[in-house]
Amino acid sequence: MSGPADPPVIRVVLADDQPLVRAALEMVIAETDDVEVVGEAGTGADAVRLAAELRPDVVVMDIRMPGTDGIEATRLVTAAGGPTRVVVLTTFDDDDHVYAALRAGASGFLVKDMALDDILAAVRVVAAGDGLIAPSVTRRLISTFAEQNPPSAPTPAQAPAQAPAPALEHPRLAAITGREREILTLVGRGLSNGEIAAELVLSTATVKTYMTRLLAKLDARDRVQLVILAYEVGLVSV
Repeated sequence: MSGPADPPVIRVVLADDQPLVRAALEMVIAETDDVEVVGEAGTGADAVRLAAELRPDVVVMDIRMPGTDGIEATRLVTAAGGPTRVVVLTTFDDDDHVYAALRAGASGFLVKDMALDDILAAVRVVAAGDGLIAPSVTRRLISTFAEQNPPSAPTPAQAPAQAPAPALEHPRLAAITGREREILTLVGRGLSNGEIAAELVLSTATVKTYMTRLLAKLDARDRVQLVILAYEVGLVSV
């Protein structure tokens, strides 16, 4: 009797204009059995081309690259509708584009000072279909959202039709229950499933079930999109 089949190898393209960064990541990946580098790109345009040609599972994408930057490259890769998911990897303190990168379709946002093993673990999480934001990025995400979406006062003629709805009345939340709203709020605050379970005195399995329902009801691709939605509808205040 044959044993269980080995899981498929995760195919990765590394996109960064710094060869040393690519080399460091490739060295770590070379030590694994379940992840392999199938291509490298030094520009956003090359990353888009390789994603189309090779159809990798994940592109690890730097934001600041010459020509087509990582945000536009991420948008082009995800808009193509293929299987490839994008993990954005950048220098946290210098980058003002957290929210833009996630809105462009990134499934993860990580910082270069993370341990290489943690970056590798994130690649596995994203390849499995989940989204991931490094905990240290949550506060920056909120700040960037506030900068790019400042509150505006509508004119009297516009106010009745265009004033934003409060979170509890927002149409995008009409289909979810009160408990699901609680969990969406905690996701927006950056809590993991385990932390949400502890906060609400639930089992982790129950939280996972709620997460599955939220993704389906809100037509969200992954956890990252739920985080963004929580900000947009006002469940998480800046």
